[in-house]
Amino acid sequence: MVMKKERRVNVSGKPKHSLDVNRGNGDNKEGRSAATVRRLKMYNTRPKRDRKGKILKHDLQSKELPSTRIQPDRRWFGNTRVVNQKELEFFREELQSRMSSSYNVILKEKKLPMSLLNDHQKQARVHLLDTEPFEDAFGPKIKRKRPKLMAVDYESLVKKADGSQDAFEQKHAGSAHTEGSEGDGLRDLVRHTMFEKGQSKRIWGELYKVVDSSDVIVQVLDARDPQGTRCYHLEKHLKEHCKHKHMILLLNKCDLIPAWATKGWLRVLSKEFPTLAFHASINKSFGKGSLLSVLRQFARLKSDKQAISVGFVGYPNVGKSSVINTLRTKNVCKVAPIPGETKVWQYITLTKRIFLIDCPGVVYQNSDSETDVVLKGVVRVTNLQDASEHIGEVLKRVKKEHLERAYKIKDWDDDNDFLVQLCKLTGKLLKGGEPDLMTVAKMVLHDWQRGRIPFFVPPPRLPEGDSSNEPCTSGLGKDPAVDDDKASAAIKAIANVISSQQTMNVPVQKDLFSAKELEGDNSEHPEPLDS
Repeated sequence: MVMKKERRVNVSGKPKHSLDVNRGNGDNKEGRSAATVRRLKMYNTRPKRDRKGKILKHDLQSKELPSTRIQPDRRWFGNTRVVNQKELEFFREELQSRMSSSYNVILKEKKLPMSLLNDHQKQARVHLLDTEPFEDAFGPKIKRKRPKLMAVDYESLVKKADGSQDAFEQKHAGSAHTEGSEGDGLRDLVRHTMFEKGQSKRIWGELYKVVDSSDVIVQVLDARDPQGTRCYHLEKHLKEHCKHKHMILLLNKCDLIPAWATKGWLRVLSKEFPTLAFHASINKSFGKGSLLSVLRQFARLKSDKQAISVGFVGYPNVGKSSVINTLRTKNVCKVAPIPGETKVWQYITLTKRIFLIDCPGVVYQNSDSETDVVLKGVVRVTNLQDASEHIGEVLKRVKKEHLERAYKIKDWDDDNDFLVQLCKLTGKLLKGGEPDLMTVAKMVLHDWQRGRIPFFVPPPRLPEGDSSNEPCTSGLGKDPAVDDDKASAAIKAIANVISSQQTMNVPVQKDLFSAKELEGDNSEHPEPLDS
């Protein structure tokens, strides 16, 4: 039989348990202190619950807050605040008393509900009693002032109205004749809003931001129609109000026209502003070195500044963002073969001394028709309601052999016959075999805007006496903060770069023009311009 061991009893009277507060440490250095014992006992405390599990008492629970549950509120899900009417009235009076002094200013006005604080009903009333007493305004001794009338009687009013009508007609007679609205009594149809793209106040605000922030402005032109994509208004503004800013004309998409046409436009436009030819491509570009050299020389002209800013402006879809990507040799700006891809201006670093600014495309007010606006690439073709009405102008501008080579159509009577044949050739048919003229017309306009259909405006021939190839340097003003020797050297270097580019071999896309067109035909040139 196993004997049970007797439990040892502490007869000395000294506490032995490790959780006993009264136990002394003695010589044992590893013993627990009284604070440690109390903390460990706190961990072992458990709340008292009823049969349902509800907590009745807990030592760690606050006595002041019997329930720690957060009350749900509808204000969690809204961005509104409710104010009492009396508090709002008090705040109105307090604000009015503070704002009556000219030395008090509201710092965070956007964070205040000013529409609530400004009582429109009180402001709309006429406070007559604030200016004159009640007896003079409404009593029997009323003293009302006589109102000021435009005319004493009806006849004088009619006479004055006739005089103002005649003055208005004389003032606006010139603009009415230019619109042609008084010749036959008819008025032009109202344009769709899509044809007014690039003319909004926001876009013009972005343009003037770029102009104000730039030291050098590069106006990017479409080499196929340089005169049609120029902004004479901006050039005039710079000559009159911003004489310290320099302008460069950049003929982009020079690979879409023959080399002789590019060089002809360079000779013509260089008489007015420094002009360079350019082909935007990250891998195979043309004119990149010439443009960088010119920008470095402009940085030398502005040697008093730590860095210069170069703004790129022009029509939509002329390739401003592509030029910047070519200079940086990587895609830093978003590009697309459709107009309106750039929405706001962008700041790009080229070097430590040269910064580039990309600007949205701006359309300048002129007398262009809707077809001209579409063919200049201002409007997205996908947004056109009737694209077939613009095909007739395409057939007039493009030579017949180019259309035959591009679309394999031999002969056609008019633009409708051309679209019908193209529908049958490409299989663009609706139900019942009817031709889908809308889709095919948009295809032709897409090819026009992206340069798949050869077209260009030939340059005007210079007068016989003016055969010099020296570029114009009148726009390159000398900065007074720069030495004359440095300024003259920089201007001479810019002129050498521009003149040397006129002797380079300009790249042209293959299978776009015939050998005869690439060589140039004198019969295609227009008559020389009068100087």
